[in-house]
Amino acid sequence: MSALEKAAYRSFQAVFNVGARLLPWRRPIVVSGVGSAARIPELLRNERVARVLVVSGPTVAARLLPPILQKLDEAGIAYSLFDRVEANPSTDTVEAIRALYEAERCEGFLAVGGGSPIDACKAAAARVARPHASLAQMAGLLKVLRELPPFIAVPTTAGTGSETTIAAVVTDRATHHKYALMDLNLVPKYAVLDPALTAGLPPKITAATGMDALTHAVEAYLCWTYNTQESLRLAEEAVCAVFRFLERAYRDGTDLEARGEMLEASFKAGFAFTRAGVGNVHAIAHTLGGLYDTPHGLANAVLLPIVLEDYGKAAWPKLARLAALTGVAEQGSERERAAAFIREIRAMNLRMGIPEGFDCIREEDIPQMVSWALREANPVYPVPVVYDRARCERVIRRAMLAQAEEPAER
Repeated sequence: MSALEKAAYRSFQAVFNVGARLLPWRRPIVVSGVGSAARIPELLRNERVARVLVVSGPTVAARLLPPILQKLDEAGIAYSLFDRVEANPSTDTVEAIRALYEAERCEGFLAVGGGSPIDACKAAAARVARPHASLAQMAGLLKVLRELPPFIAVPTTAGTGSETTIAAVVTDRATHHKYALMDLNLVPKYAVLDPALTAGLPPKITAATGMDALTHAVEAYLCWTYNTQESLRLAEEAVCAVFRFLERAYRDGTDLEARGEMLEASFKAGFAFTRAGVGNVHAIAHTLGGLYDTPHGLANAVLLPIVLEDYGKAAWPKLARLAALTGVAEQGSERERAAAFIREIRAMNLRMGIPEGFDCIREEDIPQMVSWALREANPVYPVPVVYDRARCERVIRRAMLAQAEEPAER
């Protein structure tokens, strides 16, 4: 990559930052607290939705949906159910959701589950709003451009933040390409944050989704532009909450205080990266999801300390501040505090059983992973360090080998 190309990317980001401040950013209306899911019928009545399409995955449908569906029955609100959303939802699944919505003449969407059901539902809603545009045509930034039908997102994991973001990530199974639709219209109308719905989440999923939230907050915080004072504050608050409450939720799934704090952290991190963007961790993580069906939170958890180390001194000042805010390291140079912060991320992963690297990456896939990651990140993501092919490949190989480094002078 030439210096001219990097300058062009930075120029794009600077110009986009000016334009982004003129956009009509919004947040969903938040309904939170233990038992808040009982208010879903009230929200649907507010939107004059007489028949809603409920979207979830099979596990959530079996464990958590029955009480919600009972409330809909009691309120006289008709519903249809799509309960087959898989991890890393496919474009085929999105089209099946859209087809059911139209066949049943639904008037709104209720997504209940982790990031996969919410993302799939958002993408399907985009197809309903723009029936003549394919998902591929709406991929990228600000290409939906239509208001969605009434949409309620009910997260049952604390990690993706999809209930507040502009993004919906889908996978084309034919090409194994995982890509995002990003548009302000994809922000749900309501977000229902009920910690009781996350209480039975297995420790392994609690860990991966919690580290997903941490990745969102840290990557948003490190962006060199797009950030606002609000997004920076929310990113800091999210990082501090994850450091304080994630392992509590991991150790005791019935700890509703920790569960509630993690839902709030995920929401804040989601808002922060919606406004500020993510970075090279996400760009590479999406290739793992597309090629190997690696859960997104797990991919982010493993890649986060590796990429932060690779950024070197470009990330030291902000990582040093996060180290102080979280109490990880309040003394020492910026480099020393940044290194301590990264070590603590790796230690958190270790304590929660998250591996240091991947054994699934095939040598022959690396060129494709590099191409997809660079296409996603450049020029949109305002990362601390713009990756070229050589640097991106080096990071992917470090994820294969899981070789720890101290932040280098770069």
